[in-house]
Amino acid sequence: MKAKVIFLPLLLLSVFIFSCDKKEITENKPSQEQSVYRYYIGEKEGFNVWIVDGALIRQNIFNEFIYGGNDQRYPFVPLNEIWIDNSISAEEFETTLAHEICERNLMMKYGLTYFDAHDSSLMLELGMRRDFRKKSLEHETSLPKVAPIDFDSTQEIEDLPDLIKLKNIYRIPLREINGIKIWVVDGFAVRRDIYADFGFSGNDKANYFIPENEIWIDGAISCEETEYSIALELKEREEMSKGKIYDDAYLEALKVVENMRIKNRNMILMQKVVVKTNPVVRDTGIKL
Repeated sequence: MKAKVIFLPLLLLSVFIFSCDKKEITENKPSQEQSVYRYYIGEKEGFNVWIVDGALIRQNIFNEFIYGGNDQRYPFVPLNEIWIDNSISAEEFETTLAHEICERNLMMKYGLTYFDAHDSSLMLELGMRRDFRKKSLEHETSLPKVAPIDFDSTQEIEDLPDLIKLKNIYRIPLREINGIKIWVVDGFAVRRDIYADFGFSGNDKANYFIPENEIWIDGAISCEETEYSIALELKEREEMSKGKIYDDAYLEALKVVENMRIKNRNMILMQKVVVKTNPVVRDTGIKL
């Protein structure tokens, strides 16, 4: 009986210690739902670029967080990270990323105030936007007319002619992958003027109004979904190029996206908890 009396407190103590350790691990490694991190873009100019949960940051850390942030302006952003708010659209991602990198470097390397660095970065954005518009107009001008139909010859807007000229559709030349040009487009205009069921993204094999060797990304979707949409369209058009019907190709593409989401979720679980700092902002750059 005495052995049981001695053993019980030791058992309770062990359970308590384990519980404390488990709590500490949980606090340092948040669940995906608790984390501000949403999607890891990768490394850009020496920075780890993350799309983050802007609403959660505004709720728990800083209620004026918009568009994005960097470790110079916001002390709560980990060193050498660039954050992009998932509230912004795919169309705004490239300019926002360039803005944050420029702003961060101006504050740290040259000691500029936030306001001066911010204004300079806005001018960088302006130049990019004008360049995007120029390239989009040049591209549209060079294209032949297209048929406003999909892979099974469905024309959803019945009063359109058999062939149409693309006009005011293109927004941003995003990148090229294995000869496939990826464009951010005006999804609203596509649905109004070309094909009413265009959603999130499309490719030239499934949608005949998309020029050859192109993928379109709806500029209105959350920037958090852009890379998933690109991966889906690349896989879908690859499978259709092999002769698979659309439905089967789409299912194969969904598997690729699901694997991406699992991999990204695991990366999120590896990140430490982001805590509110005091102060939450800096008005002048510092050497880190």
